[in-house]
Amino acid sequence: MQKITLLIQCKDQKGIIAAVTNFIVSVEGNITYIDQHVDREQSVFFMRLETELNNPAFSLEQIKNQFKDTIAGTFNMQWDFYNNDIKPKMALFVSKYTHCLYDILGRYSAGELFVEIPLIISNHMDLKPIADQFGIPFYHVPFTKDNKEEGEKAQIALLKKYDITLVVLARYMQIITPSLIALYKNKIINIHHSFLPAFPGAKPYHSAFKRGVKIIGATSHYVTEELDEGPIIEQDITRVSHINSIEDFIMKGRDLERVVLARAIKLHSERRVMTYSNKTIIFT
Repeated sequence: MQKITLLIQCKDQKGIIAAVTNFIVSVEGNITYIDQHVDREQSVFFMRLETELNNPAFSLEQIKNQFKDTIAGTFNMQWDFYNNDIKPKMALFVSKYTHCLYDILGRYSAGELFVEIPLIISNHMDLKPIADQFGIPFYHVPFTKDNKEEGEKAQIALLKKYDITLVVLARYMQIITPSLIALYKNKIINIHHSFLPAFPGAKPYHSAFKRGVKIIGATSHYVTEELDEGPIIEQDITRVSHINSIEDFIMKGRDLERVVLARAIKLHSERRVMTYSNKTIIFT
């Protein structure tokens, strides 16, 4: 039995749901989940469907071709089928912060994340002992304003070598190059605190503390060439007050970064995220 996820995006029009579900029945699939959304302003239809294929006579490749030649063509869809048994291969980019890396690797080791992690890439050597601890290959790729081109080539070569389909910036403190972004459109996930753009700079928590902010948070999003302005996948907040110290702010912020980044990875790896117009549809 194959378990398959189908994602669809197209212009909203009559008969889409009926056509898709009838197609699944025609290939002897059993629908176990279905949800849809219509953006009324832009008249765009979105669907996520999970199905179990019980007849081995219907291969996934055959089903894709048949769907392409019939339903997808009729409705001019952007679409894809995913085999639910195949885990995305995820590369982690890190610098010197440990909190997100430890959290991701801990969840990964516990089987909480539906991914494979073939490698970790860093512009510093500081976190190699953590990679060694979890038995994951670690690659030091220097990346500065003077060697960006060489660094980019090395990064892309490693990602291709390991057939990476998802890149996660676990507090990687460098700007991703346009070429890498183009290769992994909506497949690079970043995390940052919620103080941007009000409190930029190296010490945002100190600036926020001086202003007496009452909430702090974290945002996980896809990376685009516009810094920290890509489609948002997940966010969360926690309250703070005058009784909290700067250290409390930093601790709470890092806790949120861990959780929000892990949620974003989970949503993406389970194919629950669809993007358009620089925002996302999240199917839960």
